[in-house]
Amino acid sequence: MQYKVDISVVIPLLNEAESLPELTQWINRVMVSHGFIYEIILVDDGSTDASWRVIQELAQRDQNLKGIRFNRNYGKSAALNVGFKETTGRVVITMDADLQDSPDEIPALYQMIVEEEYDLVSGWKKKRFDPLSKTLPTKLFNAATRKISKIKLHDFNCGLKAYDARVVKSIEVYGEMHRYIPVIAKWNGFSKIGEKVVQHRERKYGTTKFGLERFMYGFLDLMSITFVSKFKKRPMHFFGSLGFVCFLVGFLITMWLIGEKMYYSFQNLPVRDVTDQPLFFLALVALIIGVQLFLAGFMSEMVSLSGKRKNEYLIRDEIGLG
Repeated sequence: MQYKVDISVVIPLLNEAESLPELTQWINRVMVSHGFIYEIILVDDGSTDASWRVIQELAQRDQNLKGIRFNRNYGKSAALNVGFKETTGRVVITMDADLQDSPDEIPALYQMIVEEEYDLVSGWKKKRFDPLSKTLPTKLFNAATRKISKIKLHDFNCGLKAYDARVVKSIEVYGEMHRYIPVIAKWNGFSKIGEKVVQHRERKYGTTKFGLERFMYGFLDLMSITFVSKFKKRPMHFFGSLGFVCFLVGFLITMWLIGEKMYYSFQNLPVRDVTDQPLFFLALVALIIGVQLFLAGFMSEMVSLSGKRKNEYLIRDEIGLG
């Protein structure tokens, strides 16, 4: 496929009015010096400061700049998902708007995608300037994600990433799934995933958007994406297997209790009522859970065949989009 644009830079932002002029000038400087044909897509995720006015002013002076403005805050994943849909470049670069990611890294990332044929390259901020309250949870998060996904990346949550255009056009990002784009990409067949040590700069403007609740939601989303990726096409394989095991356990216990009572009765030995034995209630619960899990699998199969998750975000304004 032929691309008219070499690089699409997608930048989600929330209340970053102060940093946008310096960031876009820096990106322009890097692109021009390397002779790239490029576009910058700024996605305003419901900012309450002057971010959109700044984007409008920048777009008047820069024809390479495009803007999307949400009606309210939907989150970084939503901003990336919408930005990805509008990209036209051979390589897509994502970065944060707070100037902690360096645009000087873009040419090397581009080279890894185009010349070394990586599907995705994730930045690794080996030396960070974040407080311990952020770096420690990040280390735990990265370790858990590496263990589950089998992807050897040090920093899954780094905002600075490069993608082959085929990747961003093939995936859908929602919730807090932006943290797991490498995992989603791998499970969609894009297995050549690399890593590059990148510079992490101290925050110059604004305040961090990181919170412990986002860390908790991230782990919940990890469980969700793990399940969905493995069983989205055949949920009955998951629920049905568990249901079969539970039902089988309940059935075997029931047969044991019936056989035991018949044996003692034929031997004229004292025998307890079945309902007086704890095993009876265990068998009953196992049978009920088994049936419920089987029905859950059946209903999930019906939903997966008839429905599809849709991301619908209310876009308030656009600049430079066809």
